Amino acid sequence: MVQSGGCSANDFREVFKKNIERRVRSLPEIDGLSKETVLSSWIAKYDAIYRGDEDMRRQPQRAHLSAVSELILSKEQLYEMFQQILGIRKFEHQLLYNACQLDNVDEQAAQIRRELDGRLQLAEKISRERRHPKFVSADMEPLYVEELRSSVNLLMANLESLPVSKGGPDFKQKLKRSSINNSFLDMGDEGDILSKSDVVLSFTLEIVIVEVQGLKSVAPNRIVYCTMEVEGGEKLQTDQAEASRPQWGTQGDFTTTHPLPSVKVKLFTESTGVLALEDKELGRVVLNPTTNGPKQAEFHRMVVPKSSQDTELKIKLAVRMDKPPNMKHSGHLYALGQRVWKRWKKRYFVLVQVSQYTFAMCSYREKKAEPQELMQLEGYTVDYCDPQPGLQGGRVFFNAVKEGDLVMFACDDEQDRMLWVQAMYRATGQSYKPVPPPQNKTTNCRGGLQKPASPISLDPSQRQGVEELISAAPCRFDHATLFTILQKNTLQHRMNDSFSCLGWFSPGQVFVLDEYCARYGVRGCHRHLSYLKDLMDYSENNALVDPTLLHYSYAFCASHVHGNRPDGMGTVTVEEKDHFDAIRSRLMALLENQITHFRYCFPFGRPDGALKAMLSLQERVLMKDITTPVPPDEMRKLVQKCLEKAARINYSQLIEYAQIKVDAQAAPEKRLEDMMRLGELCIEVLQQNDEHHSEAFSWWPELMAEHAETFLSLYRADMDAALQVQPVDSWDSFPLFQLLNNFLRTDPHLCNGTFHKHLQDLFVPLVVRYIDLMESSIAQSIHRGFEQETWQSVNNGSATSEDLFWKLDALQMFVLDLHWPEPEFAKHLEQRLKLMASDMMEACVKRTKSAFDSKMQKASKSTDFRVPLSVCTMFNVLMDAKKQCSKLCVLDTGQEIDKQWQQYHSKIDVLIDEAFKDMISSLVAKFAAVLDGVLSKLSRYDEGTFFSSILSFTQWYTGSTKAVCVWLTDRLDLQLHMYQLKTLIKIVKKTYRDFRLQGVLDGTLNNKSYETIYNRLTVEEATAAVKAGDGLQGISMRDSDEEDD
Repeated sequence: MVQSGGCSANDFREVFKKNIERRVRSLPEIDGLSKETVLSSWIAKYDAIYRGDEDMRRQPQRAHLSAVSELILSKEQLYEMFQQILGIRKFEHQLLYNACQLDNVDEQAAQIRRELDGRLQLAEKISRERRHPKFVSADMEPLYVEELRSSVNLLMANLESLPVSKGGPDFKQKLKRSSINNSFLDMGDEGDILSKSDVVLSFTLEIVIVEVQGLKSVAPNRIVYCTMEVEGGEKLQTDQAEASRPQWGTQGDFTTTHPLPSVKVKLFTESTGVLALEDKELGRVVLNPTTNGPKQAEFHRMVVPKSSQDTELKIKLAVRMDKPPNMKHSGHLYALGQRVWKRWKKRYFVLVQVSQYTFAMCSYREKKAEPQELMQLEGYTVDYCDPQPGLQGGRVFFNAVKEGDLVMFACDDEQDRMLWVQAMYRATGQSYKPVPPPQNKTTNCRGGLQKPASPISLDPSQRQGVEELISAAPCRFDHATLFTILQKNTLQHRMNDSFSCLGWFSPGQVFVLDEYCARYGVRGCHRHLSYLKDLMDYSENNALVDPTLLHYSYAFCASHVHGNRPDGMGTVTVEEKDHFDAIRSRLMALLENQITHFRYCFPFGRPDGALKAMLSLQERVLMKDITTPVPPDEMRKLVQKCLEKAARINYSQLIEYAQIKVDAQAAPEKRLEDMMRLGELCIEVLQQNDEHHSEAFSWWPELMAEHAETFLSLYRADMDAALQVQPVDSWDSFPLFQLLNNFLRTDPHLCNGTFHKHLQDLFVPLVVRYIDLMESSIAQSIHRGFEQETWQSVNNGSATSEDLFWKLDALQMFVLDLHWPEPEFAKHLEQRLKLMASDMMEACVKRTKSAFDSKMQKASKSTDFRVPLSVCTMFNVLMDAKKQCSKLCVLDTGQEIDKQWQQYHSKIDVLIDEAFKDMISSLVAKFAAVLDGVLSKLSRYDEGTFFSSILSFTQWYTGSTKAVCVWLTDRLDLQLHMYQLKTLIKIVKKTYRDFRLQGVLDGTLNNKSYETIYNRLTVEEATAAVKAGDGLQGISMRDSDEEDD
């Protein structure tokens, strides 16, 4: 796309935007980040990369200047463009411009009249001498002369219709300057004319007065001093000194705007008279310093009054005048011009820089701030020149030349001339660098009679060539050949500019070429045949040329050669006929090549409509004449042949781009990986063809489908070879099937086509084999899993059930993602997987039920029985099986479900429900058995039974309290030991509480023995508390919420 030059920056941006948009739209949504934001971010990145480090402030200016070339240019801009096209140096153009008087309207009209008269005479000469070119028919010879005469008469009528100019060049220039479109027409010219007030200079002067010599008229003890002033400025004074030693060394600083200022220095002595109002002036000196003057102090003779005795009065002073930055050079020159400095005389010149791009040559008078005359240097070319005869003054010469103007300068010193030329060369910005002439050729022309010299310092060979061009008669040239060269160079310039022109000339170039053909009688057929030849040269070198442009020129030449031109001019030369036949054959081959390489000649369908226009041109070229249409079958066969070649070229280019080498010794994994990557690229190529090029081939959609099948057949050979070397029972090739099938099944032309059916035939055995192995593997995993099952809870079930359901779901999703295109086989696959899932589900339920029954049989029937977690996991397995059954064992509702399938599915549901009910019933029965055991134990405590007499709690309690009371009575006179007290308190309180819990009545509990024990232990507790403090460690007969173990 870059090398062809046919795609603009906007084309690249649009292609990038479309591809990014397609990729972003295919991505899933991201919370908080819209796809529009992602797209705008990508486009912003692209714009930043495209701009690079370019200064944004300069971009509008650059775009504006480049856009001008696409609009109507001014005359000066056209001159500059064709100087570049033809390789003419600017000073050569200026010489031709002035010599041919191109700025003189009357001279140009006279020149055109002379040319037209010469062309009429040439036509008459051809008619008399019968020196016609060779025509395809002898009857065309008289018509040829009439064509020549009519073309000249048309130009003469056009010239006659122009009004006579009322003003000279200056008047025309003023009109152009004041026109509304001034800013557009004069772009790149000198711009606005400078005024004198635009040129501003500011100088700094340093005046240093050192001493005075020759002062005799004043007594030695008298006081003297000096004053200094610059014309138009303030006056400064030195210190006072005695007349015997008049020395100061005082410096005064001044500023002025005069390039030639006037500096006055005066010497005074103080007046001793009583009535004297002013001091007496002893002498004065007036200087006119310049920036080139001496910087050191020098003696200057002072002007003294007439009656003064100080005839030899001298003052030593220095005047230093600094050069401002915008003053590039200065000095005295002789000058003579056509618009300014119209008299040859010596003037003081200053080269002033007004702005970065504007310089002016200004002449000044003394004590004047504004220049007397000025010349803006933009557009001028400065160069050395030979001495000019008749000009008195000046030894060495140089000049500045421009269209319509020539200014001659002279000075007395060769070094000064070189400095002036170098300074003006830098100011004009010209490409031509002046070369000083040899010193021995420089002569003084004052009063001498010199041989006339050229105003431009060309060497003799250059000068002779230019002068021959100036004096040549245009009618004597072969303008057909010259126009071919001009048009070829113009096209070369156009194809190399910054615009994606596609071979179209700019409006300014078309204007100049049209004028050349009309003025010099270049035949239209010759013009377009040359244009076609040049355009095809570029197109054959992979530059992109607009087919519409080729169509225009070819149609013009075809109508001319076949005798049906719109302008009615019917002569056809044999040379034109032969040239047209050669062009037609060459164009036919070029267009066939472009159809064959349509992806590379018109990348991404760019430029818009170019491929369609090229096919239209191909049909036009196939026509034998301009009226008989091309048989549809002929065009179809041509396109079919080209697209067949295109498929092979595209595939070979793709292999080269992907850097894939078909190596039989490569590892199978590497070959499959290469086929995967190559398949992705093939799909991308076909998608690009459909997106960008299918519209152009919309007349033959079946040919594009055939092209795609041919392209895929080449891929098929490499794919088959790679699949054959894959190991047995290797499933790594399924992603390749999914990739290709997902593309093919959505394409209406390729779905179930030759390649698609071949792909299905390749993978049917693999899919069937894969499902068989997976079914066997899942069955084995069920058997091993339930044998080793620990029934720990995992997610919604056990480890084995979770693994089973995941495998079944993954297998079904895998087959579903294959999107098998053939409906019958796809239905068969789904039914088989659903049946497999039902069988596996049944096995899972049965093994779970068996494990549950075994667990229940081993469980205890006592009150220690608790439902284990494993039993809960078994229930979860059945619940999960019920849930998964609706997804894994049910066909899609869109398919017809026969009665047998419904019965099979309902059988699984019934099996799960019955197993669930059986498990619940078994668990309930286990709970009932435990309850029966408890009730049978409780029946042992019925009245009159053996256990009821043994376990009489009342007798037990009474005997216990009586035994403790007797023990305490035996020790009535003794105080209990701390350990005895603590032990008895615990025994009594524990016995009381436990028997109360067993239902012994309060009357029995609080019998006389208990009260005796309670009172004795309470007294003992109080006594122990008084003596031992906290010896009881918190043990007390008082009721408390704390229980002692």
